[in-house]
Amino acid sequence: MSHRRAHRARDCRTLVGNERGVVALEFVLVFPFLMMVLFGIIDTSLLLCDKAVLINASREAARAGVVVRVPQLSPAQITTVAQNYLQNRLLTGGTATTPTVTINQSSGTSSGAPLKVTVTYIYQGLVLGSAFSALTGPITLTASTVMNYE
Repeated sequence: MSHRRAHRARDCRTLVGNERGVVALEFVLVFPFLMMVLFGIIDTSLLLCDKAVLINASREAARAGVVVRVPQLSPAQITTVAQNYLQNRLLTGGTATTPTVTINQSSGTSSGAPLKVTVTYIYQGLVLGSAFSALTGPITLTASTVMNYE
């Protein structure tokens, strides 16, 4: 009987040692996938943060443009308001691109006329964002705000 018990104990120790190797192998196989998910979450968060910054910049510029002032702000001055807001607020993993600001005053600047401010930015991700951009082309973020002149 004691010979059988010793044999079983040795088999159990061997089985535990083999399980450790299996766990290490599973970790090695799953780790790259977990890192891709982590970097994907980070890239998506940065993209959404940049989108929020673009929205706020277009709102700031539109609000500055429609407020009653003598003289009213020119399109160049409204563009400067948006660019000043964007300065040092956009997050990027690669080379930063300059956002484009477009002002549309097609109905004039009289009271009640709409002013449209559009801000466009080409997003450069960290790891997955730049790899995804290489496959699909650049990711362009756009934010527009329309406000009526006071």
